[in-house]
Amino acid sequence: MKSLKNGKTISVSVENITTFGIWVLVKKKEYFLDYQNYPFFRNQTIKNIQNVKLLHGFHLYWPNLDVDLEIDNLENPEKYPLTSKMKKK
Repeated sequence: MKSLKNGKTISVSVENITTFGIWVLVKKKEYFLDYQNYPFFRNQTIKNIQNVKLLHGFHLYWPNLDVDLEIDNLENPEKYPLTSKMKKK
């Protein structure tokens, strides 16, 4: 975990951005969001992808992209069969 100057810890951070997807660290647990299943991150700026917030301890929000994901979606994708309607490349 990374610390802020005032001693607060960061609960979520984007750890890596690759040609296949992004790695997000949430509360010491890492998740891989591939572009096949999460196409809204493809072709975005690093700044927009890195601007992520953890709300209520279980809700990830990218305000610049208007993307909302719950951690349960990442841990149990079989429970959430809906996929993005964006065209996959």
